[in-house]
Amino acid sequence: MAFQAALAALAHECSTCQRCPLAQGRQQVVVSRGNPLARLMLIGEAPGAQEDELGQPFVGRSGQLLDQLLAAAGLDSNQDAYICNGVKCRPPGNRKPTALELAACRPWLQHQIALVQPQVLVLVGATALQAVLGLKGPISQLRGQWQFFEGRACMPIFHPAYLLRNGSSQPGRPRDLTRADLVAVREHLLALR
Repeated sequence: MAFQAALAALAHECSTCQRCPLAQGRQQVVVSRGNPLARLMLIGEAPGAQEDELGQPFVGRSGQLLDQLLAAAGLDSNQDAYICNGVKCRPPGNRKPTALELAACRPWLQHQIALVQPQVLVLVGATALQAVLGLKGPISQLRGQWQFFEGRACMPIFHPAYLLRNGSSQPGRPRDLTRADLVAVREHLLALR
């Protein structure tokens, strides 16, 4: 399968990357999880400690919450989504990636998008929004508003780490807004069939 070989080649190339100083401190490169044939791609910020250890994005507490939010919107994170990050190596202390680190990883992310060919992108947090669209600004002002990248619809959402710190799921609160954003994503995907 040429597609699987291309994905494996991408993962191998990422694993040997030395484009930025993050390569020196990583345990392993974190490329993706989920279904590469999915029409939905979720793009996060960068791996955390658990992701760096396990080699998969969004597997810690934030990932568990993301999976729950996707399920509540009628989406299965293993079947309906391909999940990756804008930066493939863990920044020290889980800090936000720098502009240099985002730029160094951008070709890998662009290659992933070109290989997977998702119809919809979900940009998980402000750093993902910056990594893909180059937009800086508060995610609270951009979340829930469709954006576009190379002809693909993009939905910015709050990062689950933020939602863990702001746990209320009452109407109008960040967790409820994120659930609504993901329902809008599912409805958009259904309309594209």
